[in-house]
Amino acid sequence: MTSLVEQLAERKQISSDYIDSEGKKVVIPPENKAAVLEAMGYAVDDDKKLAQQVEAEEREYWQTVLDPVLVVKENSDIVLNVRLPVKDGGTGKKKKKISEDSLVYVIRLEDGKEIKGTVDAFMVDASSSKTVDGTEYVLKKLIIRAQIAMGYHTLELTVDGKVHSMSLIVVPHRCYMPETIAKGGKIWGPSVQLYTLRSEHNWGVGDFGDLAELIRNLGAWGAGFVGLNPIHQLFPANPESASPYSPSTRRWLNVIYINVEQTEEFRNNKKVQEYVASPEFQSRLADLRAPEYVNYKGVMEAKLDVLHRLYDDAQLHKNADSPRGKAFMAFVKQGGDSLNQIAVYDALQAHLYAQGQNAWGWPAWDDCYKRYSNPEVQKWAAEHEDQVYFHKYLQFLADEQLENANREAQRAGMAVGIYRDLAVGVSSGSAEIWANSEIYCTAASIGCPPDRLGPNGQNWGLPPMDPNKVFRQKYQPIIDLFRSNMKSCGSLRIDHAMSLYRLWWVPNKDGNSDASKGAYLLYHVEDMIGILALESHRNKCMIIGEDLGTVPEIMKKLLPESGILSYKIFFFETSKTDGGYISTKDYAVQAMSALTTHDMATLKGFWHCDDLKLGRKIGVYRTDEVVKDLMDDRLKSKQLILNSLNGHGVLPPSVSRDALYCGMTKELNHAMQIHMCNGSSALFSTQLEDWLEMEKPVNIPGTSDEYPNWRRKLSANISDIFSREDLKELARRMTEARARASAS
Repeated sequence: MTSLVEQLAERKQISSDYIDSEGKKVVIPPENKAAVLEAMGYAVDDDKKLAQQVEAEEREYWQTVLDPVLVVKENSDIVLNVRLPVKDGGTGKKKKKISEDSLVYVIRLEDGKEIKGTVDAFMVDASSSKTVDGTEYVLKKLIIRAQIAMGYHTLELTVDGKVHSMSLIVVPHRCYMPETIAKGGKIWGPSVQLYTLRSEHNWGVGDFGDLAELIRNLGAWGAGFVGLNPIHQLFPANPESASPYSPSTRRWLNVIYINVEQTEEFRNNKKVQEYVASPEFQSRLADLRAPEYVNYKGVMEAKLDVLHRLYDDAQLHKNADSPRGKAFMAFVKQGGDSLNQIAVYDALQAHLYAQGQNAWGWPAWDDCYKRYSNPEVQKWAAEHEDQVYFHKYLQFLADEQLENANREAQRAGMAVGIYRDLAVGVSSGSAEIWANSEIYCTAASIGCPPDRLGPNGQNWGLPPMDPNKVFRQKYQPIIDLFRSNMKSCGSLRIDHAMSLYRLWWVPNKDGNSDASKGAYLLYHVEDMIGILALESHRNKCMIIGEDLGTVPEIMKKLLPESGILSYKIFFFETSKTDGGYISTKDYAVQAMSALTTHDMATLKGFWHCDDLKLGRKIGVYRTDEVVKDLMDDRLKSKQLILNSLNGHGVLPPSVSRDALYCGMTKELNHAMQIHMCNGSSALFSTQLEDWLEMEKPVNIPGTSDEYPNWRRKLSANISDIFSREDLKELARRMTEARARASAS
C-alpha cells in the first residue's frame, strides 16, 4: 500500500487494528484498508488520480475557515478550529498576523436571541499549516467562554470583514433519565415482537391496537415498560421482506401495524364496514389469524384493500378544510420532504409491481427512477398525486395509533412506557438510500469481523453512512434519525450501540462481500452521543445501548458516563475464572437485564437443546460431533445455572438440583424470572414467549430461507394470557421482587 493510501486511511479514521472477542490484538491488512477507501470512492489503484482527489480535499479543507458543525458540552468552553491565511502583503514583505481583535463572533441562538463578542483566547497550532495555491494557511484554535444553553444554534465569525458560519450544537453531559429510575427504582416489562401478538380481532399480525391492549393489561399487572422490535417502515409492496432490521427507512413507521378498524375513516364509513363484515372477508381474516406464522403478503393485501377504499372515499388532501383534513395536512407539512420521499417510494414501487416488474428495491428499477431527485420521478409523483397522498395517509394513521398506545402507557402510570428499537442500518434497496444516496456508501455493507463463533465474519447487507459526509451535512441526518425514533415512547434502544463509535465496513467489489476483507471505520462518537443525549432530553426519552459482544474500552467509559443503559443477558454474564453465573445483584445498576433475546433460544428451547437440534437440522451446525460437543457444554451450563439459582434461594423444592434430571418446568421458568427481578439492574426485560413456555425462536442469526425468521406468532391470544392466574401470580411476584430490589 502506498504511503498516500496509508495516510488517507489514517485521515479517514480506518483502524489499523482492533481487539477481538478473545482479547487478542488483530492487525487489519493494508489491502483491507485500501478496499474500504476504494468503496468510499478513492482511486487507490491510480496514484495520479488519488493524489488529485486528496489535493482537492485538502484545498477545500484549508480554504474553508470553519468546520460545518461543532458539538460542545454545556458549561464548557467553545473551542473552534479556524483555518486562516497568513498574508504577506506582497513579495518580500513581512507576513502579517491576524489580530484577535479582528475576530468578532455572533452566536444566534435557536430562540432568536444573539450573543456577541470577540474571542477570549487565540492559539496557533504551529504543527499544522499548509500552503495551498500559493497561500500559506495556519490552523488556529479560538476559545470563546460564553454560557450557551443546550440546543441547535449558529455561530458566525467575522474575519477581515467577511462572515463565516457554522452550526453550533450544545449538548448535555448525560442522557435523560426518568425520575423513577434516577431515584433508584427498578422495574420490569416484556420485550415484544409486535407482529407476533395474537388477538381475536387483529387481521393476522399484531398491530397498534393490540399494543394498546397489551399495555393496559400489563400496566394493571405492574409492568413499567413494554419494549418493541424495530417498527420502521419496510416495503408494503414487497411485504415478505419482513426483517425489522433491514428497513426501507428508519424515520417512518411500518404501516402493517395499522389497526384498520380503529381508524376514524373506518368508523365513519358504513359501506366499508359492510364490506369487511361480509362472510367472504371475515373468512379471509380467519385464514390470516389461524396460522402459526404471519402471512405478510396476505395481511398487507387485506389491509391495503380496505385502506384504499377508505382513502378513496375520504380524500383528505382534497378536503383540507374539514377537521380531519386539517390534521392530516398539518402532519404532511410537518413531515416535509422526508415524508414525501417514503410516500413516493412506496407508491412508485407498488406501481412498478402492478406492471409486472420485480421491483424489490430501487436497484432493480429503470434508470430514470433510480433516484428520488430524478425529473422522471418528480413527474411521476405529480401525475399520481392521489397514490402518493394515500401513502402519506398510511403514515398519518400509524403515527396516530402509536401515539394512542403511548398514551395508554402514560395512563397506566408506567415509569418508562414504550421503548422503541433503532436498527443499525437500512436495506440496500431502501427508500432512505434512494433519496439520500449522497451520505451512504453503497459499495460497502456493515457487519462484523471473524471470531471464534463465526470464522468468516458477518455481512449484514446494510450500506453504511459515510461519517465524513454526515459531518458535512452538520449531522442533520443523525438529528432527524434520533428525533423521529424518540416519538411516542419513553425509551429508545440503540441496536448495536458500538455503531456510535465504529462499524465494520465490508467492501462489495465484483460481487464479493467477504466479511474477512473488511475494516473498522471510526465515527465521531462523542458528537454522536452528545446529539443522542440532547434529543433524549428534548423528548424525555431514556436511552438503552445494546452493547453485547466485544466492547471497546472507550465505549466502556463513554456509555455509563453518558447515562446510557447497558444490556446484560443472563446467559452471557459468567465468571472468567470458573464459568459460574454472576449474581444478578452484582449487575450494573445502569442497565437493562434479560434472560433471552429475539436472537436467542427461548428458555424452554435452550434448556431442552431445541436450538442445537434445529441448528443441526437446517445446517447451522454441520456435523453431529459439533452438536454433541455443544450439548455437553449446555449440560454444564445448566448445572451452573441450577447451582446459582439454588445458592440464591429461589429454586422451589419441586425443581431438581441435578441438571441431568431437570427439565424446564414452569416452576424453574418462573424461578429464573424472579432471580432476574431480584437483581440490581434498573430494568428487567422478560419475553412473552417464555411466559407461554414456547420452544421455537423468533430469529436464527445467520439464516435466511432455512428458517421462517420474523414470522412465528405467540401461541395464545392477548386475552388468553391475561386470563391465566399463574401468569398473574408471576407478574405479582416479579413486581414485588423489583420493589425489594429498589429498596435494597
